[in-house]
Amino acid sequence: MTKKQLEDYLWGAANILRGMIDAADFKQYIFPLLFFKRISDVWDEEFRNAMEESGGDMDYAKFREQHWFDIPDGCHWKDIRSKTVDIGKHLQNALRKIEKTNFEQLHDIFGDAQWTNKKRLSDEKLLDLIEHFSKMDLSVKNVPHDIMGEGYEYLIKKFADDSGHTAAEFYTNRTVVKLMTMITYPQPGESVYDPTCGSGGILLNSALHLKEQKKEYRTLKLYGQELNLITSAIARMNMFMHNVDEFQIVQGDTLDNPQLLENDELRKFDVIMANPPYSVKRWNQQKWMNDQWGRNIWGTPPQGCADYAFQQHIIKSLKPDTGRCVVLWPHGVLFRDAESELRKKMIEADLVDAVIGLGKNLFYNSSMESCLLVCRMKKPKERKGKIVFINAVNEVRIERSNAWLESQNIKKIHDVYKKLKDVNGFAKVMCKEDVLSNSGNLTIPLYVKSYNLNNHEHDIEILVSSVKENQKLLNQTIENLFEKLQTLGIK
Repeated sequence: MTKKQLEDYLWGAANILRGMIDAADFKQYIFPLLFFKRISDVWDEEFRNAMEESGGDMDYAKFREQHWFDIPDGCHWKDIRSKTVDIGKHLQNALRKIEKTNFEQLHDIFGDAQWTNKKRLSDEKLLDLIEHFSKMDLSVKNVPHDIMGEGYEYLIKKFADDSGHTAAEFYTNRTVVKLMTMITYPQPGESVYDPTCGSGGILLNSALHLKEQKKEYRTLKLYGQELNLITSAIARMNMFMHNVDEFQIVQGDTLDNPQLLENDELRKFDVIMANPPYSVKRWNQQKWMNDQWGRNIWGTPPQGCADYAFQQHIIKSLKPDTGRCVVLWPHGVLFRDAESELRKKMIEADLVDAVIGLGKNLFYNSSMESCLLVCRMKKPKERKGKIVFINAVNEVRIERSNAWLESQNIKKIHDVYKKLKDVNGFAKVMCKEDVLSNSGNLTIPLYVKSYNLNNHEHDIEILVSSVKENQKLLNQTIENLFEKLQTLGIK
């Protein structure tokens, strides 16, 4: 099957649901069915191969050792296809049995879709879906892992395009991810972590990047945590679809309940890449003040914005010698007054390696300007005490509401980052002391001076954005103060 055929086939399944189910909920049904069909077809393929290898020994061909995953009797795709009534009930039972039989790898992987709710998904509509998926053979021979993985990623992006703002939680612009991966440069045998991993695209890209370079990508250890149950399940399916087995993705709130632990401490990683949810207001600030994992290394962020809680979690989760990270943020993290003391402590510790401005529309379904904050636990000698600022706002290709980095843009930004050299109007290397003398303000136009009209307009945009961000935080602080006074009975 060609990539285009697979893409059309997969998107055709989503179109069957259109009109009955909100586009934001398509993923709850399509991804589990796709994964169920894939593992059933692969099981059949493995069974045929084992039968041929053993000269027709059926017991041998059914051995668990012959198969990627074990499918219990009565739980194969063909078994569900044969049902004509209460299909959702039969399907749900089959999926739960498969999860239980392969518990270590597949627990909760099919999510919590309401398969038995006939008002939402009638037998007729579910039959249409099953028949659509039954039209094609998804065995490895017919759809190799690389094609299957690309098709799965295509579907993730299509759902993101189709479902509006709700998709931001599980999709990060892949051209930005490519740049992030080149900057952190994961190596075979290293560990890579994403504390808000969404659909797992950032983690996967680190393995695929090594594969492109003809390096041993299978020894890379991938770790992630994701708050949303179905999104964390999609991330795990994404790994399996790409034939990546060395991973651990857990579900839960990273700030409130980090689950990747080792020896009663946060597990430490070589590389962290992340696109956290920005300006989270509902988080447990009180608990953070006495965080049991010691993540409040610089202090407590304001209630109305948890960005620096995520940033401190990331720094605390890095290995002290090899640890490096790159985080995609809105520009507000660079200059907001409410976080200035936290930011200054980060700079004083010589953790900030680079600040890269990337321009508008690179956050999914948001026109906000984005930036990359690059940190290292132990900088090389030539980078100690230095921060490189790169104004790559004009390196973004924008068409309508879509934005991306072309390969030449990625190479230009990465080359300047590596060389640690000044480039007139594009990059400036600063001593951390000079940045601290600016009250720890990391706003890029303060250091990368620009003289053309477009860049002056950009400077004004940054200034306006700064005023709006600070006004927003001030309003939130006042609201929080009034709420606390009301709880104390003071009006």
